[in-house]
Amino acid sequence: MKSVDKIDAREIRRKLGLNQQQFWSKLGVTQSGGSRYESGRNMPRPVQHLLRLVHVEQIDIQKIKKEDYEVIEYLRAKKSDLFKELKKEAKAQKKG
Repeated sequence: MKSVDKIDAREIRRKLGLNQQQFWSKLGVTQSGGSRYESGRNMPRPVQHLLRLVHVEQIDIQKIKKEDYEVIEYLRAKKSDLFKELKKEAKAQKKG
């Protein structure tokens, strides 16, 4: 996500049909904290990234393990061709 990207958390929440408690608790943010972000308070980048992963990309962060993340980072840094190939295959698998 680029620094110019602006996440409209309220709009995402409304499109998903969730109340503030349901929406923000999936990110580990209190309802009152989420309400402040929706009202214009600056949202920290880690919260922005979590919001995108959980509510836009629909990733269940409860299922992600540290080892999985470490493998992904290793592939991305050291085996980029393999990473791209696996990513392409996974995308094709999902479509087909």
